[in-house]
Amino acid sequence: MHPALQNLEVICAISSYVEHRSLPALASTCRKFEHPALKVLWRNLDSVIPLVNCLPRGLFGSEHGCIILQKPPDGKAWDTLFKYASCVHSITMTELYSSANLQTEALSLIMLACPSTPASFFPKLHKLTLYDDGTRFTAEFLRMAFVPSLVELNLQIPSTSSPALIVLSSLGTFCPHLQRMTVKVTRTTDNLLRKISPFIIQSVSQLHHLHTLSLRALQSLSLDLTASSSWDTLSQVQLPGFQDLKLLNISTRTIEHASNFFRSLQIVRSRGISFDFTPQLAGSSASGSAMLSRFLTILQEKCDNDKLESFSLIHSRKKMPTESGIFTSLHAFRNLTQLVIEEGYNISMSDEELCQFVKTWPKLQVLKLSNCNTTTLPTFHGLIRLLPLCPALTSLSLVIDATKLDGIDLKCPGGGLCNKHLKLLALGASPVRSPIKVAVILSGLFPSLEKVDPGGPTSDRWTLVNDFLSGFRLVREQRIEACVCFDL
Repeated sequence: MHPALQNLEVICAISSYVEHRSLPALASTCRKFEHPALKVLWRNLDSVIPLVNCLPRGLFGSEHGCIILQKPPDGKAWDTLFKYASCVHSITMTELYSSANLQTEALSLIMLACPSTPASFFPKLHKLTLYDDGTRFTAEFLRMAFVPSLVELNLQIPSTSSPALIVLSSLGTFCPHLQRMTVKVTRTTDNLLRKISPFIIQSVSQLHHLHTLSLRALQSLSLDLTASSSWDTLSQVQLPGFQDLKLLNISTRTIEHASNFFRSLQIVRSRGISFDFTPQLAGSSASGSAMLSRFLTILQEKCDNDKLESFSLIHSRKKMPTESGIFTSLHAFRNLTQLVIEEGYNISMSDEELCQFVKTWPKLQVLKLSNCNTTTLPTFHGLIRLLPLCPALTSLSLVIDATKLDGIDLKCPGGGLCNKHLKLLALGASPVRSPIKVAVILSGLFPSLEKVDPGGPTSDRWTLVNDFLSGFRLVREQRIEACVCFDL
């Protein structure tokens, strides 16, 4: 033999370049080539058929349409099976072939007679891609393939009745080093997701080395962290985050907890994010505002700025005076269609500040701001300037000073601009002095508006505003009807 062939690296390199179908012949050439060639031959499997085919014929039979084990494998058969299985690094089973299903069934029967633990069968398995056909044989194979060496799992689940879900719930125990995980559900429905989620969540919660997580089945996630003290300090472990959510809802006791939670995540890609917490008000309102500003900065750094479309900030405890500038970090989310800042944040805002606040959100459809009991309120002048900035608005909730009407042309309040999409206008405890003038302005700015929702106890003056709006709408409808009749 040539001296170069005494070098194991050279032999491994030769084996890697040999055609796959020629590897068995190379392995049988001599002992020097046997192990390197077998490593390449068995490294990546498209099914478990080769493993079953290496077993003696006559081991399996059929009875009533089912595969049965006619006799237990002998020592030689086990040695052969372990020899080849120990070379396997990845298994990909994505297609539903009847032959592949039969081989999986046969392999699961073999495992019932295995003299060693299932974990020792694939000691070097790193990657598993599996289409679950919903049978217990696939679940038994999955349990066999859940080994400590596994770092990547791609699983497709057909239904909640699949036995594989039971095995999946123990993933963290069997595969403590798993780093990448993808779970797909073939027929996605809300009911199916609700039933599958507990099994997935339990398995994920046990994984401490996870780097990439893709849960296609997970669309909405609500985390209640109010009872946990884990987020009093920043976690030293970087969690993978979330890749493809429709809604992420977080409940915490303090802003600091929310900040620490988000700082522990690598990335958050979600169309909607909602927070419900009580700001820490032990100190001054200035310190509370600073903490809120830091939290929003962290949010902007961790979230996919282009993906986020809806953001809500909610709590129902003590009011905290807030300046509009605190929310500057939200301007990075240019595709926002819904922004809700609920009770607890009294945002002092002038007409100019209102325009600066919304100027980067031309797609905004829903805007709800908590700004009652503040020193500065926007006026109708601010709403008029809002029209070209947010032309898609369908719902607007905020408190304005409806007493300042100077400079507004009642014949054309918007100067030729109006919003025909707005259907809901909630003005809370907005002060009003002249109901008829306010109704004329609202009717000109928002032609489709039927009434104003005061968002609380209705004052007599706002009741009059709604009465006038109803009358104006009736007149418009009669005018349109008359024009149609005239044309006929």
